[in-house]
Amino acid sequence: MDPVASITWIVLFVLTTVIVTGIVGRIGWSAPVALVVVGGAVSFLPGIPQVVVEPDLILYGILPPLLFAAAIRTSVIDVRARRDSILLLSVGLVAFSVVTVGFATWLLVPAITLAAAFAFAAVVAPTDAIAVTAIAGRLGLPRRVVTILEGESLLNDATALVALNASIAAIVSVVTPLEIAGDFVLAVVVGVAVGLAVGWTVSFVRARLHSPVLDTSLMLVIPFATFLVGQVLHGSGVLAVVIAGLYLGLRAPTVASAEARVAERINWKTIQFILENAVFLFIGLNLSGILEGALRAGPGVWQTVVICVGILVALVVSRFAWVMATTLLYRKGPRRLRERSWAWGNGVAVASAGVRGVVTLAAVFLLPPETPSREYLQFLAFVVVVASLVGGLALPTIIRWLRLPKPNDAQELAERRLLMAEARRAGIRRLDEEATPADEPRVIEQLRADAGFLGETLDLYGADASIPQLQSKLRLRRSMLEAERSAVLDARREGRYQEPAIIAALQAIDAEETALRAQNPTSEG
Repeated sequence: MDPVASITWIVLFVLTTVIVTGIVGRIGWSAPVALVVVGGAVSFLPGIPQVVVEPDLILYGILPPLLFAAAIRTSVIDVRARRDSILLLSVGLVAFSVVTVGFATWLLVPAITLAAAFAFAAVVAPTDAIAVTAIAGRLGLPRRVVTILEGESLLNDATALVALNASIAAIVSVVTPLEIAGDFVLAVVVGVAVGLAVGWTVSFVRARLHSPVLDTSLMLVIPFATFLVGQVLHGSGVLAVVIAGLYLGLRAPTVASAEARVAERINWKTIQFILENAVFLFIGLNLSGILEGALRAGPGVWQTVVICVGILVALVVSRFAWVMATTLLYRKGPRRLRERSWAWGNGVAVASAGVRGVVTLAAVFLLPPETPSREYLQFLAFVVVVASLVGGLALPTIIRWLRLPKPNDAQELAERRLLMAEARRAGIRRLDEEATPADEPRVIEQLRADAGFLGETLDLYGADASIPQLQSKLRLRRSMLEAERSAVLDARREGRYQEPAIIAALQAIDAEETALRAQNPTSEG
C-alpha cells in the first residue's frame, strides 16, 4: 500500500471511530459492538480491500501504548489494597483458563496440537475492563468490584501474553516443560526488573525537565522503548511496560509539573481511545476474510457451531468456577482471608464481567504461520470476542438483579473536599511562613481569601452533599469567563489588539476555567 493510501486509511479509521463512538454513546449502545458491526458490514462491500497488519506491528506498535495508557492511569494504591484478589484473578484465573480452555480446544478442534490449543487459550484468557465499562455504562458498581476488575484487566494482559509467548515457543520448536517454565520465570523477572529500572530512570529525568513539551515527547516513546528493552533482554516486554506505567503514574505528582501531568492524562486517554476502538473496527473489516479462511480451513458449519459453543462454555464455566471458589475461600478460609472477604453478589458480578476485547483481537494475530489451523483459530477468537461483547449487554440487568450496594458518592465527594481544605490550610501556613514585608499586602490578602473560601464552605453541605455557596461561585464565575472570552474574541474581530495579546488573554481564561472544572468535576458532561 502506497503512503497516500495508508494515510487515507488512517484518517478514515479515526474519523469512523470518532463518529460511530459519538453516535452510539448518545443513544446508550455499546461502542465496541457497534464498531465491529460497522466494520463487518463494510468488509462485505465490493471493492473494499482486506486490511492486513503485520503481527510485529501489533506486538511492537499497538500493544505497548495500549498497556502503558491503562497502567499509567491505574492507582497503585488501589491495586496494592486489593493485591491478593487481583493476583488470584490476573495470574491464577489466567493459568486456570489456559489449562481448561486449552484442553477443551484441543479436544474440540480436529488436527490441532496441544501447544496451539494452549496458545489459543492464552489469547482468549484476558478480559477487557474497558469493554465492560463501555457496555455496562454507569452501573454504579461497588468501588471494590471496579478496582478488582480494572486491576485484573491490566495484569492479566501481561500474564496471558507471557503464556502466549511460551506456547508459541512450543509451536515453532521442540521444548521441554522445564524449559518453558524456565523461560516463563526469566520473562517475569526480567520484565519486572526492566519496568522498575525504566520507571526510576525516567522519573529521575522528568524531575529535571522544565518544559512540558519535552516531558510529553519523552513520555510518548517510553512504552515502545521499554518494550524493546524487555524483549532484547529475553524478558516480557509487556510486563515491563505495565510495571513502568504503574511506577511512572505513582511518581508523576512528585516529578512532573502540573502542566505536564494534565497533558499526559489527555494524551494517553486519547491514544487509548483511538487504538482500542480502531482495533474493534479493524477486526470488523477483516470479518469477510476471516470467514473465508474459516470456511476453507474449518471442519464444516455445524461442527464449527459445536466448537464455538464448547469453547464459550469452557470460558464461562472456568471463570465462574474460579471466581466462586475464590469467594468461598475468602469467606470460609483462614481469619486473615475472612477479614478481606466479599459478598457472593460481588463474586457473581466479577464472574459475569468476562468480556474479551482489544488484547484478544490483537494477540490472535501474533500466532505464527506454523500454527495449525491458524486462520480457523483467528475466526474462533473473533467469535469469542463478539459473543462476550453481546453477552456483556446483559451485565446491567445482572447488576440490577444482584442489588449490589451503590458506591457512596456523597462520602467520596466529602472526602475529596475535606482533603482539599486540609491541603489549603497547609498552603495558608506556608503563605504565613514565606510572606515578607516586601510583598504587597493586597496580594497576601487576596491569596488568603482565595484559600479560605473553600475551607469555610465545608460546613455548608446540602442534603445531597453539594455546597451551595461553592456551586454559586462556580456557576457565576463560569458565566463571567464566557463573557470575558466573548469580549476578547470581539476585540480580535475588530482588530483592536495585536494577536499575541489576544492569545495570552485566551490562555489565561482557559487556565482558570480548567481550574474551576477541577474543583467540581462532577459537573462535566
